[in-house]
Amino acid sequence: MFDTLQDRLAATFKTLRGKGRLSDADIDATCREIRIALLEADVALAVVKDFVAAVKERARGAELSGALNPAQQVIKIVNDELIGILGGETRVLRFAKRPPTVIMLAGLQGSGKTTLAGKLALWLKEQGHSPLLVAADLQRPNAVTQLQVVGQRAGVHVFAPEPGNGVGDPIRVARDSVSEAQHKLYDVVIVDTAGRLGVDSELMQQAADIRDAVNPDEVLFVVDAMIGQDAVNTARAFAAGVGYDGVVLTKLDGDARGGAALSIARVTGRPIMFASNGEQLKDFDVFHPDRMASRILGMGDMLTLIEQAEKTFDAEQSAKAAAKLTGQGGEFGLNDFLQQMQMVRKMGPLSKIFGMLPGMGEMKEQIAGIDEKEVDRIEAIIYSMTPTERDNPKIIDGSRRARIARGSGVEVSEVNSLVNRFFEARKMMMSMASRKMPGMPGLPGMGGGARKQQAKQQKKKGRKVSGNPAKRNQPAQPQPAVDPAAAFGAGAQDLDPKQLQEAMGDFQLPPDLRNMFGKPGK
Repeated sequence: MFDTLQDRLAATFKTLRGKGRLSDADIDATCREIRIALLEADVALAVVKDFVAAVKERARGAELSGALNPAQQVIKIVNDELIGILGGETRVLRFAKRPPTVIMLAGLQGSGKTTLAGKLALWLKEQGHSPLLVAADLQRPNAVTQLQVVGQRAGVHVFAPEPGNGVGDPIRVARDSVSEAQHKLYDVVIVDTAGRLGVDSELMQQAADIRDAVNPDEVLFVVDAMIGQDAVNTARAFAAGVGYDGVVLTKLDGDARGGAALSIARVTGRPIMFASNGEQLKDFDVFHPDRMASRILGMGDMLTLIEQAEKTFDAEQSAKAAAKLTGQGGEFGLNDFLQQMQMVRKMGPLSKIFGMLPGMGEMKEQIAGIDEKEVDRIEAIIYSMTPTERDNPKIIDGSRRARIARGSGVEVSEVNSLVNRFFEARKMMMSMASRKMPGMPGLPGMGGGARKQQAKQQKKKGRKVSGNPAKRNQPAQPQPAVDPAAAFGAGAQDLDPKQLQEAMGDFQLPPDLRNMFGKPGK
């Protein structure tokens, strides 16, 4: 959604690199480009004006003039202001002191309330809560059935005493749901209300009546992030007619320009609490303004990536794989590789995972071109191997490769490519895991050889004889030993260049890296 804005901002900041000092003209030109980028992203005009004014004021102050790198400081300023218009701090749900906590969802028809109710229920379930979904949308055809299907997929119970399709009283259903939760010990009640194609008095009155009947702890306004500035107008109407505590953005994975997401928090004064960015029930998470700003500026979102990995990866399996890479638990085989690859896939599409890495904004085309079916082909090739072949790929000879290719429906060259890439990747991972970098100073267990080699070199050199008789008769001064680790530590700036050269005298790249750089044997 933010690709266009990200590209425009990246191009703007690129013009600032290499400048030791920014003039007022540079700042004005940068702010003008930022203004155009935000307006093209469909951000509200009032928000754009405030944003650009704040950036310009800070850029012309002492904050920038005293910076060592003005270009990076401008990016920091823009990042801070983006976090501000996105809401500032992360807003979490308020839970009732006495269960159940009642959460009411409101919004227009088509904004994704019913699906989002299931996503929120699944998220709460994973947090250790016991949610109950309430089918209070009795107007839209098959809305009750849809919520029941969503609830079944999420593994949560649905309270649906009325069939819907225009039959039943939604206010009574919402009121009875609270009693049902108290009786059956559900600690969270999620009320899915009806929507309309547009804002009208009947919609507002029904939503207000449901709110008064259940006295919710949180009223969440669900808005489609793809409808642009109309989302802001709808949010204002709901704020005046019903009132709400937070905003939930849906369809953040769409191809719209994202102006609603950047405008709604500042315009309405209500924080964005959750965001939905996919069709799966797990494509839902807490909205973090700082992480979203980081993504927009192309700096990635490592915290979200780490959190997803922690939820997805099996700690025991990962520990076993790591032990094998260090040579402490057998040999790392294709079975271990397959398990790790499947865990990565559970985190979501590979394009989304790579998109969270810093610096990947400049590789959007390559990331978008990732073929997810390639992973399926790799799985098919590995599953076509015998357990012995997976554990010990070295035994896979020509005849075995032909059999594996027939079994997985691929060419023999693809099997060869997979096996060869696996050996290369395993060698690199084992080297990184054991940190066996020959001659690399400063790493545990690696400095002793360098120091011994240096001592031998010094012993071979002996003592130089001066031509001055007075100096020649002076006792020899002991030469200070050079610790290679210290050469790269805090005292490196005081190290004599000759000593540094001696410390690096026996440094060599590992054979794999030498071949990688195209200089074998050097």
